[in-house]
Amino acid sequence: MYADRDVTAQLNARGDVAVVVPAAGAGVRLGPGAPKALRLLDGEPLLVHAVRRLAAAPSVRMIVVAAPPADVDAVHALLAPVAPVTVVPGGAERQESVAAALAVVPDEVAIVLVHDAARCLTPPSVVERVAAAVRSGADAVIPVLPVVDTIKEVAADDTVLGTVDRSVLRAVQTPQGFRASVLRAAHRAAADLHTDDAGAVEKLGRPVLCVPGSDLALKITRPIDLALATHLLALPDPDA
Repeated sequence: MYADRDVTAQLNARGDVAVVVPAAGAGVRLGPGAPKALRLLDGEPLLVHAVRRLAAAPSVRMIVVAAPPADVDAVHALLAPVAPVTVVPGGAERQESVAAALAVVPDEVAIVLVHDAARCLTPPSVVERVAAAVRSGADAVIPVLPVVDTIKEVAADDTVLGTVDRSVLRAVQTPQGFRASVLRAAHRAAADLHTDDAGAVEKLGRPVLCVPGSDLALKITRPIDLALATHLLALPDPDA
């Protein structure tokens, strides 16, 4: 399903999708150590796992990684055996990293996806599903999962105010997909820092479409997530 660890993937020169990967964050909730995207999962950095799966998606023409400024050369050397990837210096905030990567995406690439390296097991089928929805006319697309836990609204003193109707709630994953012109406009118009590019598009008044995500696309944030991801590595893409 994915390229062998010792084989460099070849991106589709006729693809219409560029994937931007902001990977300059420290990831303090994982504890002290390397930048989050460079933490190891089964002996390889999260970023390597993520890029390998992105490169396996047939629509992807270009992958741009925004790395910690001091690690640009090292990240490029790390990823070169995995896939042909462009690496640029990221910023102090996620929004700055996305903007830096977006700046090197050619104007002729019509679809841009923004993907978190921390969701490094996201299968290629989700990448294709998001891209297909943008290709079909959506301005912005997010992969989602239904919320399965009971959700309570709680006051500042921890008193329960009520139970939220979870049937209208969704947990959002990445990659988030956009018409390139819409994503650029959202970044130009952003008045404050944001952690969700689809949220910036919402502020433009543009609709955001949901498509099914994947249980494999969990976000690795805490040490327990790394342990869970180790077990998920062995699972096949259910959509393959």
